[in-house]
Amino acid sequence: MLAALTGMGLSAAAGLNAYIPFLVVALIARYSDIITLPENYAWIESGWSIAVASVLLIAEVVLDKIPAVDTLNDTVQTLVRPTVGGLIFAATAAAQDFEESSSWIQENQWFSIVLGVVMAGLVHSGKTAVRPAINAGSLGTATPVVSAVEDTASVGLSLTAIFFPLLVIFLLAWLFGVMAWLFVLVHRWRERRRARAESGA
Repeated sequence: MLAALTGMGLSAAAGLNAYIPFLVVALIARYSDIITLPENYAWIESGWSIAVASVLLIAEVVLDKIPAVDTLNDTVQTLVRPTVGGLIFAATAAAQDFEESSSWIQENQWFSIVLGVVMAGLVHSGKTAVRPAINAGSLGTATPVVSAVEDTASVGLSLTAIFFPLLVIFLLAWLFGVMAWLFVLVHRWRERRRARAESGA
C-alpha cells in the first residue's frame, strides 16, 4: 500500500516535471539509506545519471517559463514525463521490502510501470491542455508564475511521497481538483472568446 502511494506520488510529480522526482529519488538513494534501489535500478543513483538529469532539469526550468516555448517543450515532454513516471514508480516499488509492499507488485513490475505511465500521463495531459490558455489569457505574464508553482508542487509531492506516503492521497485529490477547476475556467474563457468572435463577425 505505502509503496503504491509512493509510486503514485512520484509519477504524478513527474507529470509536472520529469526530472525533479527522478533527482529526488536518485539523491536520496545515493546519499542515504531511506531508499535502497535494487541492482537493476542502481544506475538511477549513479553520478552520470544525476549529472545528466541535473542539466535537463535546468533546461526544463528555464524553457518552461518562456511563453510559447513552454508549449513546444510540453510537446517534447509528452514522451519523457510518462516514461519517467513509469520508471520511478517501478524503481521505488521494487525498492520496498516485501513486508512493506505487495508481493504481487514485486513480482509483476510491469504493473508498476503501467500505473506510473498512466498517472504521469494524466497530470501531463492536464498541464499541456491548460497552459496554452493561461498563456493566451494573460498574454504570457502568468507563464513563469504558473511554471514556478508547478515546479514547487513537483518538489513537494516528491518529498511527501517518500517521507509521508499516506498524505499522497490528499495531495493527489487536491492536484486533480485544481486541474478540474482550471479546465472549467479555460472552457468558460474559450466559450466567451468564441461568443465575442461570433458577435463581432
